[in-house]
Amino acid sequence: MISREMSPASRGSSEDLQNDESSAVKFGTADALAYVRTLTDVGAMTRLLHECIAYQRALDVDLDSLLSQRTDLDKHLLQLQKSAEVLDIVKADSDHMLSNVRSTSDLADQVSRKVRELDLAQSRVNDTLLRIDAIVDRNNCLDGVKTALDEENFEAAAKFVQRFVEIDNKYKDSGSDQREQLLTAKKQLEGIVKKRVLAAVDQRDHGTILRFIKLYSPLGIEEEGLQVYVGYLKKVIGMRWRMEYDNLVELMEQSQDQNQVNFVGCLTNLFKDIVLAIEENDEILRGLCGEDGIVYAICELQEECDSRGCLILKKYMEYRKLGKLSAEINTQNKNLLNVGVSEGPDPREVELYLEEILSLMQLGEDYTEFMVSKIKSLSSVDPELVPRATKAFRSGSFSKVVQEITGFYVILEGFFMVENVRKAIRIDEYVPDSLTTSMVDDVFYVLQSCLRRAISTSNISSVIAVLSSASSLLSNEYQEALQQKTREPNLGAKLFLGGVGVQKTGTEIATALNNMDVSSEYVLKLKHEIEEQCAEVFPTPADREKVKSCLSELGDLSKMFKQILNMGMEQLVATVTPRIRPVLDSVATISYELSEAEYADNEVNDPWVQRLLHAVETNAAWLQPLMTANNYDSFVHLIIDFIVKRLEVIMMQKKFSQLGGLQLDRDTRALVSHFSGMTQRTVRDKFARLTQMATILNLEKVSEILDFWGENSGPMTWRLTPAEVRRVLGLRVDFKPEAIALLKL
Repeated sequence: MISREMSPASRGSSEDLQNDESSAVKFGTADALAYVRTLTDVGAMTRLLHECIAYQRALDVDLDSLLSQRTDLDKHLLQLQKSAEVLDIVKADSDHMLSNVRSTSDLADQVSRKVRELDLAQSRVNDTLLRIDAIVDRNNCLDGVKTALDEENFEAAAKFVQRFVEIDNKYKDSGSDQREQLLTAKKQLEGIVKKRVLAAVDQRDHGTILRFIKLYSPLGIEEEGLQVYVGYLKKVIGMRWRMEYDNLVELMEQSQDQNQVNFVGCLTNLFKDIVLAIEENDEILRGLCGEDGIVYAICELQEECDSRGCLILKKYMEYRKLGKLSAEINTQNKNLLNVGVSEGPDPREVELYLEEILSLMQLGEDYTEFMVSKIKSLSSVDPELVPRATKAFRSGSFSKVVQEITGFYVILEGFFMVENVRKAIRIDEYVPDSLTTSMVDDVFYVLQSCLRRAISTSNISSVIAVLSSASSLLSNEYQEALQQKTREPNLGAKLFLGGVGVQKTGTEIATALNNMDVSSEYVLKLKHEIEEQCAEVFPTPADREKVKSCLSELGDLSKMFKQILNMGMEQLVATVTPRIRPVLDSVATISYELSEAEYADNEVNDPWVQRLLHAVETNAAWLQPLMTANNYDSFVHLIIDFIVKRLEVIMMQKKFSQLGGLQLDRDTRALVSHFSGMTQRTVRDKFARLTQMATILNLEKVSEILDFWGENSGPMTWRLTPAEVRRVLGLRVDFKPEAIALLKL
């Protein structure tokens, strides 16, 4: 018989499902009631009943809490009823206030409308009164003009005309008859003013001109007045210039001394007159047309500068025969056989011309710079006038003639520089109490003077041309002169004649080397000086780049002089080292496998170091007073290089005991100490390899080298390679080759 009861497992799963569903029931809803009807398990029903009872108890608690607040709610409700009575009173007051505000607003609108009507009426009355005053003023102006003209009080007449025009411009719709009468009087006054000004200009009556030129503004013809007054200034400047120029031409025809003909003074006076015309008449020009009037005057007077200044410069070039002179110089330069021959123009005369040309060019540049800065300083000028005025200065006919004379300047400056450098080379001589010959200072003084003069022209093309000529001179003729002495054959035989240093030959050789050393320094100084001066004169990046490019040639020249100096120094050292080599060769016969007795004896009787130092002193030290400090230091260092290389070769062929290593260290220290006193430069690095060899040969055992090698080297930098270190260790007679081979270096 099959049982109808559910298995425990089935009941458990069903109960769990109903438990989950009952926990999600919301009591008091239709869904909860429907759910209750679906329940079939007694346990689930029981649990749901308990939950329902708990829910009911929670509702009771909430109801009790709400009922406990009833007293407070009653009190609040009573207060609200009292407040409602107050709000009714407030509402009544607000309505009353709104009524008052509306009535006040309506009244204000009515008053405002009345005020506007009154203001309009008042403005019309005022306008009518002003028109009546204008009619009266115009009548007064007409009467005043007629009376002033009859009395020749032209200033008052001009003021009446100006006043009438102002009134008429404001009220153009009335007074046509008065306008016609005034225009007739104005025309009459203009005619009188113009006539008086022209008469005053002819008579050069400056006071009368100023009196009437001021009347152009009240009459409204300022631009015409500006043209008339500037024309007068041009006429005055032209007359003054003509007197100066005629006097200059007369001196040219009569004077035997060319220096009395002062072209610079003539050009200076022309520029001075133009500048004073602008500065002294600044107020008048501004009164006519403001700052535009000043610019107009500057541009117009620049025409005088162009025409008059060009004549002065052209007359100067004609009088000094610059064209012919330049042609002669160019012809001479083409003939290469003329090098060193004193022909052609006199350089002293050319120098006078150069100074004159420089003064003329500086005058033009200063004048142009002043005028351009004057224009740029004006704040309210028409923007279109500034470029026009600047162009008038930079591209005018005077500027073109200056460019022409600049071309002559470059030719003359190049000739003067070449001739004087050649002369300095020809008359080169020894100077008492000097380590160089006269050529060095003379040549660089000439180059410095010429380059400074070129920079003073403020013309970048001139500077580049002169700078290129200077570089060419230094790299060719001057360099050849520097090398001439060191190229003599059998220099060593002449230096040590009969085994003794010859003072005269030593002085000649040392001086030639000193010339190279000082020349190299002078080139760099000249380069830096020119660079600084050009930076001040030529602010534009393009010009500075051009100068920098040329100056780089001077830097290369300095390096080339240094190379030539090193070659000459090596030649000198080659004449000295054969006299030292025998002492060095004798070191090869000296043993370094020393006993304690031999080591002690060497301390008293030095085996070779003192003989070597004596040989150096005898054959080299006597040249110290004859050389520059830099040259003597280089000379000593080259000798040290020779000694050190020879000693390294010799020592690598010897055998050493530990005491021998100590002896080598002592010998090396003695050499370092002595040579340190002979030169201002450090010599320790020269002996570094020998010093490190001595250190290795002093070791107690082979493995001690590891205390000084690699990470343990400290501040010391090893100059010996690992292979050389092994080789030096092998020189110790008591070190085993097997131990040396096992070292990991």
